[in-house]
Amino acid sequence: MRVRFAPSPTGHLHVGNARTALFNWLLARGSGGTFILRIEDTDRERSTSASEQAILEDLEWLGLEWDEGPGVGGDRGPYRQSERLDIYRAQADRLLAEGRAYYCFCPEAQLKAEREAALAAGEAPKYSGRCRSLSPSEVAARRSRGEPAAVRFRVPEGGDVAFLDGVRGLVSFPRATIGDFVLLRSDGNPAYNFAVVVDDALMEVTQVVRGEDHISNTPRQVLLYEALGYRAPRFAHVALVMGPDHTPLSKRHGATSVAEFRARGYLPEALLNYLALIGWSPGGDQEVLPIDELARRFRLEDVGRSAGVFDEEKLAWVNRHYMRLAGASRLARLAAPFLRAEGIVVTEPDAGGWAYLESVVVMASDSVDRLADIPGRLRFLFSYDAARALARPEVQAIVNEDGAREVVRCLAHELAASERLTSREAFRAAADRVKRETGRKGKALFHPIRVALTGEAGGPELDHAVPAIERGADLPASSGLAPIAGCGERVRMFLDALDRA
Repeated sequence: MRVRFAPSPTGHLHVGNARTALFNWLLARGSGGTFILRIEDTDRERSTSASEQAILEDLEWLGLEWDEGPGVGGDRGPYRQSERLDIYRAQADRLLAEGRAYYCFCPEAQLKAEREAALAAGEAPKYSGRCRSLSPSEVAARRSRGEPAAVRFRVPEGGDVAFLDGVRGLVSFPRATIGDFVLLRSDGNPAYNFAVVVDDALMEVTQVVRGEDHISNTPRQVLLYEALGYRAPRFAHVALVMGPDHTPLSKRHGATSVAEFRARGYLPEALLNYLALIGWSPGGDQEVLPIDELARRFRLEDVGRSAGVFDEEKLAWVNRHYMRLAGASRLARLAAPFLRAEGIVVTEPDAGGWAYLESVVVMASDSVDRLADIPGRLRFLFSYDAARALARPEVQAIVNEDGAREVVRCLAHELAASERLTSREAFRAAADRVKRETGRKGKALFHPIRVALTGEAGGPELDHAVPAIERGADLPASSGLAPIAGCGERVRMFLDALDRA
């Protein structure tokens, strides 16, 4: 099996296109086939090298490595359409010589007027065939004068064009509704339907899996395969990815590109796993599965015809699962760019800095959906401000409770007389001593301790948070992390702020 993904480098990689790439990749990997990446960059005005590079990076980040294509090579290249123009010209010349195509001299203004007239009459726009019957001598004369000319395919008259779709079954179009379509534009660049047929045929693609928006292109392509004498691949058109309002997923629904979801802190394996579930089910009672298992189970016949809705809440659920599986070391390095953006990571961490980050990101990841949320959960470590904390109504409510200030003062005395509380046991022992001294317990004890040491009314368990504060306070400047105030210093600042309030 040979399948391909052929993006146009005119923007970011949309998650709907990423799902198409994934379905093709799963087919190839599940069958021991070949996954080809081809760049369809003949739209000179909109295609950019920056977009191409971004698409390649997104595919690499997702782990959808290709067997043939840019940067990899292969014996059926080139794999950029802009490098294949001579191939398209030769194929068009063959069709012209066989009478299956002809030159069209109609100016764009005239074609536009015909399209508008057809739409106004409630008809589907179709080329009138004005140049279809020009004599060879007239064609030669007009070309010798340098008149711009496109090359059109001569659609055979009568009958239907039918193909068996791997998702939708038998699909048929009357030839009379198609109209002679352009193969080469007057500037020599190929039209989409022509280039894709030539490329798929010469690259020996056996299965084309793409979005349902391409169904109307398929009859033209089937006719071209027949005219060129190539065997058509099997086609399968999958439903588009929809937003919650059941319209095609677009910017109005929020993030739509792989790059955006990457920037928001989703893991590649989570996004891939979730995309596979849109319109397809792996069967059984498991949905969260490693990519090799998804490839083993994937079958085109199991892809539904109905559109799948992109549900970011479910994506977040899948992401939480993979964050738990990521491991402390990988999680710390994945979170580092987000921590750097928030001023938590200042320079490249040393070994001690990485070890510390590994210990605290695990503490934070249990209660967040995305990597981008981790800095917010760790801010209490690196950004302690007692006055700012006391300005919050929820903190004020705690310190104004009966006996709360007594707990804070007793805690300050306890911390001044003890070693750093770098373990759960050390913190528990200190809390027990404050409990005995003040007679407070439960929320009356731990809420004042929390606000005094973290500046927040909620957050990670104090058994984890307090040792993290204390261990962070001992980190040297070479750790690469922002400085952390220890618990003793924090409670002193908190009491000073209370006295000034």
